Amino acid sequence: MRTHIVHAHPETASYNGTLTRTAMQALEENGGSVTASDLYQMNFDPVEHGRHYPNRAATDGFTPLKEQRHAWTTGTVPGDVAREIEHLERADLVILQFPLWWHSPPAMLKGWMDRVFVNGGLYTSRMRYDAGYFRGKRALVSITTGAPREAFGANARGGDFDTMLWPVQYSMHYMGFSILPPFISYGVQGHGYSYEDEGRMEDRLRRNLAEWRSYLLNLNTADPLRFPGWSDWDENGTPNV
Repeated sequence: MRTHIVHAHPETASYNGTLTRTAMQALEENGGSVTASDLYQMNFDPVEHGRHYPNRAATDGFTPLKEQRHAWTTGTVPGDVAREIEHLERADLVILQFPLWWHSPPAMLKGWMDRVFVNGGLYTSRMRYDAGYFRGKRALVSITTGAPREAFGANARGGDFDTMLWPVQYSMHYMGFSILPPFISYGVQGHGYSYEDEGRMEDRLRRNLAEWRSYLLNLNTADPLRFPGWSDWDENGTPNV
């Protein structure tokens, strides 16, 4: 199995970094191949902007979707975006690794989606959802939060992960991926500290890493989340009764 990890945390020594390294080690030891995009270390530009498109379709204003379509059809997709697309095309599984910030992913990851999911190339009006470009591939969210497990759920203080993760997971579904249940690491504090120092890592976080490894090695037993597809809607996009 070929896996690509999109890592979105500014500190490589954080627990997010440890989760990414654990995933790479576990999957490679199981005979798979793994690549990773560490967006902060790459200085990936998450801001979609006209400066990315020197060969413009229009010069009287910047329309992102129009310029993305033009770049795709003319073979002038920005180099950093093209490399990310190549990783996704080669992968059987894509893991999004990030911390929960303000009840959502870091802006870096949202910007990665804004730029990499190229209009007219990776999606069109009909090439979406269960007919998406990446159909047949799987995606998985791995997320950390500082609050304990008990703080999350419907109407709970920390919020409901089913709601908070819906935009990310639905966007991946939009692109055709089958979405596996998320892996959530609770009670992760001290994002600036090195979690590679075993003496400073709490036992519960070590156990969490073992659970993460086990989850990755048993993905074939995980049922994908259910999202609606084309057969569930009428011509207006309204759910079929």
